Amino acid sequence: MDLHLLADNLTNPALLFFFLGIIAVQLKSDLEIPPNSAKFISLYLMFSIGFKGGLELSHSNLDMEILWSLLFGVFLALFVPIFTYFILRRKFNVANSGAIAAAYGSVSAVTFVTAVSFLEIEQIEFGGHMVAVMALMEAPSIIIGVLLMAYFQKDQKSGVKLNGVLHHSLTNGSVLLIMGSLVIGFLASDQQARGIEPFTTDIFKGFLAVFLLDMGISSGKKLNDFLKKGWFAFFFAIIIPLINGCTVAVVSSIFTESVGNRFLFAILAASASYIAVPAAMRLAAPKANPSLYLPMALAITFPFNITLGMPLYLYIVQTF
Repeated sequence: MDLHLLADNLTNPALLFFFLGIIAVQLKSDLEIPPNSAKFISLYLMFSIGFKGGLELSHSNLDMEILWSLLFGVFLALFVPIFTYFILRRKFNVANSGAIAAAYGSVSAVTFVTAVSFLEIEQIEFGGHMVAVMALMEAPSIIIGVLLMAYFQKDQKSGVKLNGVLHHSLTNGSVLLIMGSLVIGFLASDQQARGIEPFTTDIFKGFLAVFLLDMGISSGKKLNDFLKKGWFAFFFAIIIPLINGCTVAVVSSIFTESVGNRFLFAILAASASYIAVPAAMRLAAPKANPSLYLPMALAITFPFNITLGMPLYLYIVQTF
């Protein structure tokens, strides 16, 4: 691997703010981002990346590459939770296995946003349709996770209502905002887009840094308690994303030659949802332990992907 790529990533100010959040927790500092501010920044990031993706999509030719990319993304969202479920069943019960499988089949929008920022730093272009791919990968894995739990649940009376979960996953705030912003960006003219460019582009990296500071604080709070639960979940939260990301970094060449698009496919395959899936699992799997699947995605997989994962996946894409 090109060490300068790793060094550039690890000295990225936004990433350093993430580490600052973790350090603040370890030092028992009272540093925190007010919940309302953190929510606003999260919504802003989803809006900005969705709008810019739609704008880029409007400049693209809707060809077979885009269609195959969308289908490949949905396939990953369906396949990953199925094979991970049976690995997880060796250690966890049906509810926890289904919830964790759904989280690792789904995607992390914040990881995607961080990856986009990484590509911009490296001056690597990517297709606007990748935002649509990311948005389409949220719901299918949640549905698969629920179906797996319903099928293997011995107590049929404790089954879940699929209609309610489907509605919740499709109307989840992050999914709705990304898709809505994507459509609005697609419909907007270049002149109209320039009118809000200072908001959608110029302040993006600053807000990302503050958001990652908040993510670092959240991760630091969950990490210590999580490590007490055993090593299986810890290794799963690193090894499975690593396998998924490296495999997709190579296989994605079948569908696109774009280095940026292949890198984003790898990130999507390697990421785990810690926003949409936990929200859906509160409704679908009340018996699943959120102190297990949430820290796995947020405190282990997320930091791994944005520190070591991104330069590794990009190196694989550029090599193969």
